Amino acid sequence: MNQSEISNIRLHNQQIAATNLRTPKELAGWMGAMQAQDFNQAKWAIGVRLPHLTEAQIESAFNNGEIIRTHLMRPTWHFVSADDIYWMLELTAPQIKSTTKSRNRDLGLTEAIFKRSQEVLIKALEGRKSFTREELSTQLNQAGINTDDQRMPHILMEAEIDQIICSGAMQGKKQTFTLLTERVPIKNTLTKDEALVLLAKKYFTSHGPATLSDFVWWSGLPVADARSALEMIKPTLISETIDFETYWFADPVSIPASLPDSVYLLPAFDEYLISYKNRSAAITIDHHKKGISNNGIFRPVIVVNGQISGLWKRTIIKNTVWIEPDHFRPHNKTEESLILKAAESFGQFSGKNAELKLNTKPY
Repeated sequence: MNQSEISNIRLHNQQIAATNLRTPKELAGWMGAMQAQDFNQAKWAIGVRLPHLTEAQIESAFNNGEIIRTHLMRPTWHFVSADDIYWMLELTAPQIKSTTKSRNRDLGLTEAIFKRSQEVLIKALEGRKSFTREELSTQLNQAGINTDDQRMPHILMEAEIDQIICSGAMQGKKQTFTLLTERVPIKNTLTKDEALVLLAKKYFTSHGPATLSDFVWWSGLPVADARSALEMIKPTLISETIDFETYWFADPVSIPASLPDSVYLLPAFDEYLISYKNRSAAITIDHHKKGISNNGIFRPVIVVNGQISGLWKRTIIKNTVWIEPDHFRPHNKTEESLILKAAESFGQFSGKNAELKLNTKPY
């Protein structure tokens, strides 16, 4: 197996090249979790994998609580299936608390303040209410809890990982929070070993081929826990060693060794790139800083035959979405045609007419 084959298998396993899944909840369950700090970009991460759905349909699934947006793993916001949220929080919350402890101390956020904050949040939200961050900040301030100086996002994140709150339905274009027990009344829990096995199985099945280091990065788990999880599922996986690195994945018997020419416009922070510590299968060293900034911003990328060959951005003007590519290299006629087709797919997803705004800069 070579790097090109790795990228081809990942395109399939991540449901980008083809999928039999039908709903956002099924996709989130398959992927384990999908990074989602940018809500609009994260909806397209689902849309590019489920091309039969529109942005409105995906947002409807979110508003209905089929998928939840909350802090998990590294930590950052992720989409997760409602069926998986409780056991995944229980597994990853201890490590999140460990990584945020120092910052919370710097902000003067104590366990007593978190407890009092959560009491206020429960009282405000009970009865299936949902409020925006600004509305909850007002309620906390009225209760004598200071939310200035970045304290508010940490108060909310602590409440998320303590299973108090999660995402609620959109209020116009604003995110809201609601009580997790009311949003997801059925609580699926697992033992720690069961959760480790299930998380590792989801990752290496949906993201493989991947290494142990990739899994540690994606999951945010301590190395010992991640290694234990992989050991428990190794009998269900196959492996290949490339350049002294061992890649683990489910049997790709249905995946062709080579794929027809393909182009995908992937959103910022897409799992195809961000979910691996080693990203060399998809992006070259020369282009790495173009696709990923020094401070960890993952930009929207153009993927041609599994390789990142440029960036793209969208501009919406009334009923038209303008797609502007920024290529890293020249593209042949076939690739140009596929880039146009990918732009049209984004237009269909957005419910807009898509127009390609060609980049006039030299390559």
